[in-house]
Amino acid sequence: MEIENDMVDLLRDIKGLLSHQKKVMNVDDLVAYTGLSKSKIYKLTQLRLIPMGGNKHIRQKFFDKDIIDAWLLGEPNLSDDFLDQEFNKQLPRKKK
Repeated sequence: MEIENDMVDLLRDIKGLLSHQKKVMNVDDLVAYTGLSKSKIYKLTQLRLIPMGGNKHIRQKFFDKDIIDAWLLGEPNLSDDFLDQEFNKQLPRKKK
């Protein structure tokens, strides 16, 4: 039983490593890749503070791994306080 659990854990690790080889990621891939929460990624996409694909005909968001790497290396401000401030700044614009 323990050997089976070890093998399952090993296969999960391999699956995780292989998923990081994708060039184009969806939100779930980005959560696993960056360690950011899904809600934080959705906030960033809503505020347009994270680089993402621009196809207006696709509802799902996609992210280019190379661009995300460059963005992360640029040390973006990901604090909840900053995101709340940005959201509040956009509220008056959305009401018009």
